[in-house]
Amino acid sequence: MSLTNTLPTAELQALDAAHHMHPFTANGALGKKGARIITRAQGVRLTDSNGEELIDGMAGLWCVNIGYGREELAEAAARQMRELPFYNTFFQTSHVPALTLAARLAELAPGDLNHVFFAGSGSEANDTNIRLVRQYWALKGQPKRTTIIARRNGYHGSTMGGGSLGGMAAMHAQGGLPIPGIVHIDQPYWWGEGGEMTPEEFGITRARLLEKKILELGPENVAAFIAEPVQGAGGVIIPPDSYWPEVQRIVDQYGILLIADEVITGFGRLGHWFGSQSYGIRPHVMTIAKGLSSGYQPIGGSIVCDEVANTIAQDEFNHGYTYSGHPVAAAVALENLRILDEEAIITRVRNETAPYLAQAWARLADHPLVGEAVSRGMMASLALTPDKTRRAAFKADAGTAGYICREYSFGNNLVMRHVGDRMIIAPPLVISPTDIDELIARATKTLDQTLAHLHREGMMVAA
Repeated sequence: MSLTNTLPTAELQALDAAHHMHPFTANGALGKKGARIITRAQGVRLTDSNGEELIDGMAGLWCVNIGYGREELAEAAARQMRELPFYNTFFQTSHVPALTLAARLAELAPGDLNHVFFAGSGSEANDTNIRLVRQYWALKGQPKRTTIIARRNGYHGSTMGGGSLGGMAAMHAQGGLPIPGIVHIDQPYWWGEGGEMTPEEFGITRARLLEKKILELGPENVAAFIAEPVQGAGGVIIPPDSYWPEVQRIVDQYGILLIADEVITGFGRLGHWFGSQSYGIRPHVMTIAKGLSSGYQPIGGSIVCDEVANTIAQDEFNHGYTYSGHPVAAAVALENLRILDEEAIITRVRNETAPYLAQAWARLADHPLVGEAVSRGMMASLALTPDKTRRAAFKADAGTAGYICREYSFGNNLVMRHVGDRMIIAPPLVISPTDIDELIARATKTLDQTLAHLHREGMMVAA
């Protein structure tokens, strides 16, 4: 069956509504409204079934780092499909794409992160991490070390394990989450929760909540702390500079394993191969996915330090996935890493485009609807507020203003996501200064329209 679009948009939308269940969506409402059907993409731009061209300010779902339409990745997939389309790595076998990719990731990862357990996604990899760290402590003769500490409003996937590690109340309200043995501490969100403290004071205060929780639980019962270097799906929450050094001190002092969830921040998004390098973090385990293949193939994994990997190797680890290290996904990931490296894309992000975006994005803070405009690398967010002097929330339900803004943005052919009343972007790493200028222009138009709408509806009222 050919999947090239030959149907009118209305027919495509009807088929979608009749048979396709979307993630994180009220499918009944979407079915009545009609999904926007994306048919093609090139560089940083998408084309829909009506021929409209959009700037993809979210790199798909934080993942299309090298941009759309790279023939090299299609060719890598085709070559591998012809040679070895699939084989598993369960029965004391391996294959060249998986072992080569593991070796390449060991070269790129900082410190002694030299071992890779592959998965099909970041969610799966974080499920792996739960079992991995608990098995590690069991083999070390400390089987009571099972509790994992995570952060409220963090995101680590939507599986039973990953969704439990994440600290999102809406997810925990469905399906019996979190599972036992996972607890949460508050996030380092200064703009929304910092009160009268300086960012530096707040960063240390929030980091020390980790120490407080460890002591409350007893260090002998704590297996690990998991966190994103920058919270992505939580609203691009960039921690104060004082936060991560204090967290590192605490995990070192109490001998707690540190898991850095690099699903979003890995592979160049913060201007280094990994976000941990941007913040000087020394994790024992890093979760990877998304930018590993730039989204061209589903693949994820856990990069594991020597100590943990060597300990796990002492016994059979009864865990794995059919598609762990899938040869086609691994071949595509290798080609993606080659392009990131040889085209110096990450260096360009660090030295050129991220500073350009930072300057342009910061100017949006002058808009009367914006209380904060922050960025780190190729991640940025805006806090919408009715009263920027007080860093105030809206009186309306959280996310109401953000959704209105998101709808105007989509109408202006800019994919800009809302998380509550924060607007966020994470464009492909190959975005040019010219594209950034156009993105900013469309974002500004969107903010103007949103402000007018909120005034018209009497919604510019603080809680």
